[in-house]
Amino acid sequence: MTERNPLSIPKEEVGRGSAIAFETLPDNDAVIRRFADDLMAEYLAAKEAGREKVVFILPVGPVGQYELWAKHCNRQRIGLRDLVIVNMDEYLTPDGGDFIPLSNPLSFRAHMERNFFARLDPELAPPPEARHFPDPRRPEATGDLIDRYGGVDVCFGGVGITGHLAFNDPPEPGEPLDVGAFAALPTRVVRLSRETRLINSITAASGNIDYIPELAVTVGMKEILASRKVRIFMNRTWQCAIVRKLLHGPVISAVPASLLQNHRDARVVAADIVTDLPVPQLH
Repeated sequence: MTERNPLSIPKEEVGRGSAIAFETLPDNDAVIRRFADDLMAEYLAAKEAGREKVVFILPVGPVGQYELWAKHCNRQRIGLRDLVIVNMDEYLTPDGGDFIPLSNPLSFRAHMERNFFARLDPELAPPPEARHFPDPRRPEATGDLIDRYGGVDVCFGGVGITGHLAFNDPPEPGEPLDVGAFAALPTRVVRLSRETRLINSITAASGNIDYIPELAVTVGMKEILASRKVRIFMNRTWQCAIVRKLLHGPVISAVPASLLQNHRDARVVAADIVTDLPVPQLH
């Protein structure tokens, strides 16, 4: 029997029968509000469950949720002093030895400071020592930190056009890597695929691909898949194809997010436009 091509799945059937829980919301604003609400709810749930420290893996994109979360915390006087944040990734200098400077408009570290930490009342914010970015000089320190706090409670994220989670791009052509080996990849320095650099140039640099760094440091599939929960948010029109592959396609390293089909508690929340049928159309 021939397997159904996931790219042909009609809009109304996206998510139906998938091993990954799936939910659609009307638009981007609703997705971002849900993201902020889930950040708060998962933190409070972990604390109520008895977690002394709550560990989140957090992305920069999608954007907009951290401003809302900070606003909610300030208004409701909810402290995040017990939150340990492991940011997913950061761009690196050309030699791969250090982060791009905070002055670079693409700096994820600057984004988190500007859009989250600086907006929180100081008495409510996670302490500086609980704000972690993977270090290209000591990538193994990320796994050590996670182990020290008893694992990741929730990994939040988006999905790239290649199906990447964080900056875990698929193997390049001619570089076979079975699912088991791919799932075990730890935090490390990576060279970004040309597809990832191209789409990032469109979304963040007005198409200036020369501005997008070639190297980054990223948490690994190992840390993401070991998280107790994974919560994915999708809001881009160019995600119509990859959402079908990750929900309904085979579990393969060529589509990293498809590995979430084997996770015990993974959920994708998407804007309605993400479920549109990915058909060619000239404009």
